[in-house]
Amino acid sequence: MNNIGQNKSSHPWSLSAPDLLKEYSTSEKGLTGIDALSRLEKNGRNELPSKEKKKAGGIFLSQFKNPLVLVLIAAAAISFFLAEYEHSGEYTDSIVIFSIVLLNAILGFIQEYKAEKALRELRKYVTLQAKVDRDGEISEVDAGELVAGDIIYLDIGDMVPADIRLLSAEELTADESTLTGESMPVEKTEGVIDAKYSSPQDLSNMVFMGTIISGGNGHGVVTATAQDTFFGKTAAYLRQTEEVGDFQKNIGIFSNFLLKVTLAMTIFIFAANAYLGKNVMDSFLFAIALAVGITPEVLPIIITIALSTGALKMAKKKVIVKRLASVEDLGNIDTLCCDKTGTLTEGELSVLRYVDYSGKKEENIMVYGLLCNSVKVKKGRKVFGNAIDRAIWRSHDSKALEHRLRSYQVLEENEFDYHRRRMSVLAKTNEGSVLIVKGAPESVISVCSDISVNGKTEAIDHKLALAYKEKVEGYEKEGYIVIAVASRKMNRDDTTHADEKDLTFQGYLLFLDLPKKSVKESIKTLHRLDVKVKILSGDSQYVTKKVCQEVGLAIVEDRVITGDDLSKLKDKEFEDYSLRYNVFARVTPEQKHMIVSNLRKRGHIVGFMGDGVNDAPALQAADVGISVDSATGVAKESSDIILLKKSLHVLADGIKEGRKTFANINKYVFNTVSANFGNMFTVAASSLFLKFIPLLPSQILLNNLISDAPLLTVSTDKVDEDLLKKPRRWDIHAIYNFMIFFGLISTFFDLVLIGTMILILKAGPELFRTAWFLESSISEIIVTFAIRTKIPFYKSKPSSLLLWTSVLTIVGATALTYTEFGAEYFKFVEMPIDVLAVIAGILVSYLATAELAKHYFYKRFKA
Repeated sequence: MNNIGQNKSSHPWSLSAPDLLKEYSTSEKGLTGIDALSRLEKNGRNELPSKEKKKAGGIFLSQFKNPLVLVLIAAAAISFFLAEYEHSGEYTDSIVIFSIVLLNAILGFIQEYKAEKALRELRKYVTLQAKVDRDGEISEVDAGELVAGDIIYLDIGDMVPADIRLLSAEELTADESTLTGESMPVEKTEGVIDAKYSSPQDLSNMVFMGTIISGGNGHGVVTATAQDTFFGKTAAYLRQTEEVGDFQKNIGIFSNFLLKVTLAMTIFIFAANAYLGKNVMDSFLFAIALAVGITPEVLPIIITIALSTGALKMAKKKVIVKRLASVEDLGNIDTLCCDKTGTLTEGELSVLRYVDYSGKKEENIMVYGLLCNSVKVKKGRKVFGNAIDRAIWRSHDSKALEHRLRSYQVLEENEFDYHRRRMSVLAKTNEGSVLIVKGAPESVISVCSDISVNGKTEAIDHKLALAYKEKVEGYEKEGYIVIAVASRKMNRDDTTHADEKDLTFQGYLLFLDLPKKSVKESIKTLHRLDVKVKILSGDSQYVTKKVCQEVGLAIVEDRVITGDDLSKLKDKEFEDYSLRYNVFARVTPEQKHMIVSNLRKRGHIVGFMGDGVNDAPALQAADVGISVDSATGVAKESSDIILLKKSLHVLADGIKEGRKTFANINKYVFNTVSANFGNMFTVAASSLFLKFIPLLPSQILLNNLISDAPLLTVSTDKVDEDLLKKPRRWDIHAIYNFMIFFGLISTFFDLVLIGTMILILKAGPELFRTAWFLESSISEIIVTFAIRTKIPFYKSKPSSLLLWTSVLTIVGATALTYTEFGAEYFKFVEMPIDVLAVIAGILVSYLATAELAKHYFYKRFKA
C-alpha cells in the first residue's frame, strides 16, 4: 500500500510542516466550521461500513438459509413438474407449500429488518469524540464529522479517529496491534520521513485510525478519513470475529441436537411410509414438511426480536448495547466488578487541604501541584489528563496562587504511568532548576531520601518512614484521597524518569470524593438481583474501605485486599482470593485483569465496569465489558455496554431488562420444543398404522406458521418477578427434560383425539385431518399461557399483544377450516358440532393437565 488512502499528490509523511498544511489547505489554527462542513458534504462522514450491517436483500435471502426449507422448496418444485409432466393437474400442494414458505420468509424479514434498524439507531448513541481545532477554538466533536485538513489533539487513552500526520509529539507512543500485530507501543515523532517508506511500521510521524494512544500527547493534521484510511483499506477488520457468549454457544449446541433428531426422524418416516406402499412423492413431501414442522426455524427471528426489543428498552434507561448478544449476557451476570471512583462516589474531586508533613497549611504544596500537572493549555483552553489535576486547577485557591507560576518555566515533563504511579516536571526559576514530583504517597516516599519538617530537613529513617505511613493512613481513614509532593534541585535543563530519586518530601494534597446518595439503594437492588459486587480500586485501602462502609457494601471478613497482598500470592492463592474477597485496593491493571479472568475460570458470568486506559484489559477479559459515554476511547472500544450515566442504579435496570429478555426467549424455546415434538411425534407414529397420511404437507406447514405467529410477540410479554431474582444460564438438560415431559403430554391428548375420531366418530381422512390440524394448532397456542409462568396461569397476566394475537390466531385458524379457500387449497372440510365439542374438551383438558404438570416438573427437576 503506497499512500495510506489520501488522494494528494505527495505523501504526507514526507512533507515539511508548512508544505503539509498547504497540501491540505489548512493552517495551525485548523479549518473554519464552514470549510469543514463543505468537505464533509463532499467526501462523506468519517465512518467505516459496519461488518454487522445487513442490507434488506441479504436479510430476506437469509430467511431461506434453513437447509430443510430449501429441500422442501426443491421437493415442491419436483412435485409441480411431475404434475405438469403427467398432466394430472395436481398443483395445489406445490403452490400452497411455495406460498407458505414465502409468507413465512416475508414475516421473518419484516421482524428482522425492524430489529436491524433498531440496532443501527442504538449505535448512534455510542460516539467517539475527537478534540479538534476549528474557528480558532479547541472543542470535542463527533469523530464521524472529521475531514481531511482538521487539526486534531491527542492524549493518552484516545482512540485515533483518522489517519493523522503529526505536527508535534511529546513522548507520544501508540498501540498499533490492531493494524500491525505489534504488541509493544510504537514511539512517534514529528520529523519528515523519506517518501519511499509506505508501511505503518515505518511511518513514525503518523498515527492511524483504530489505534490507541498509549502514552504522551501530540497534535497533527487529518490526512485521510473513513475508507481512505489505512484501517479502512485493509481487509483485516472484516475478518474480525465477535466473541461468542455462553447463551449463543448453547443455542448452537441445541440447534445441532435438534438437527440430528430431525434428520433421523425424517429419514425414518419417509422410508416407513414408502415401504408401506404410500405414494413415494407424497411420502417425501410429508417427511420434509414434518421436519420443517419440528424445527423451530423462527428461533433466530424470535431471539433477534427479543434482543432488539430489550436493547431499545435498555436505551430508554440510558444503557446502550454495542452488540445485541450483550443484552442477555448482561442479564446473566452474577458478579459485577467495578471501580470505586465515579461508581460508588460522585467522581468529582475537590482539594480540601494542602499541608506540609506537620499538618500546617503550606502554599508551596499547592503551587507545586499546579506546576506538576497534566493540564495542557491549547488555544487558551485547559485540557486535563485526569481528575486529580483537574481538581487542583478548579480549586478556589488555585486562582489566588496562579500569579506565583510566572516565576517558573516548565522545561520538561515525565508523564504519569500506572507502574510508577507518579509524574514529575523540571521547572526553571531564578534560583535554578527544580524537579517536582507528585503521585501516590507510597510511590513518592519510595524515591525520597529526606523529609522537610518545620522548615528543616530530616533524613528518612525507619521511625520517620513509619510515622509518614501512619499520617497517610490517618488522612485516608478520614476519607481523604492523599497525593504526595516532593522535590529536589537540579543543575540540568532536561530530565528522565531516572532523576526521580533522592527527593525531599514537601507535603500532601488532600482531596475528597463524596459517596453518591443513590448508591446504597443501588447496592441493595443488586443484592436482591443476586449479583455480587466486587470493588477493584486503584485508591488507598483506607479510603476504599471508608467509602464501602458509607454506602453499605459489606466487606468480606472486614478485610480490604491490596495489590501488594496479591503480588505475594501464588497463582492458586490469587485465584482463591479473587473468589473469596470482594474489596481490593491499590490494584494494578494487570491484577484487575487477573481477578476478572479467575472469576470466569471458576464459572462466574462477570461484568466489569470501567472507564480508563488502565481498565481496558479487564473490560476485554469480562463476559460483559461496561463503560460510560464519557470514558476514554480505548475503554469504550473494549466494552460491550455503554452507560449514558455512570450509575449502579442504571446498570441494575439494564440487568433486569436483560433477564426479562432471557426469560421471554426461553418461553418460546420451551413452548416450541415440547409442542412441536409432541405433535409431530404423534403425526409420525400414526402415519405408520393409518392407511392414509395423517396430515398433508401443506397442512403441516400451515400448522407450523399459525402456531408460531403469536409467539412472534413473546418479546413483549410480562415476566414474573421470581425470574428476575437471580441470573439464569441456558440449561440444555432442562430444556431436554421439558421437551420430553410436556411432549409426551401433548402426544397423549393427540392420541385421545385420534382414538375418538377413528374408533368412535368413524371420521374419514378429510375430516380427520381437519380436526387434527385445528386441535394441534390451537393446543400449541393455549399451552403457552400455562408454561410461560411457574405460578398458576391466571395469576400471571400476559402482555396484551401476546393475548390478543393468540385469540385472533385461534379465531382465524378455526374460521379458515370453514372457508372455500381452506377447502380448495388445504382440503379442509366443515366439522360437525360433535367434533368441535371433542376438540374443545381435549383442549380444556390439555391446558388443565399442563397447568398441574408444570408444578410437578419444576419441583421434580428444579428447573
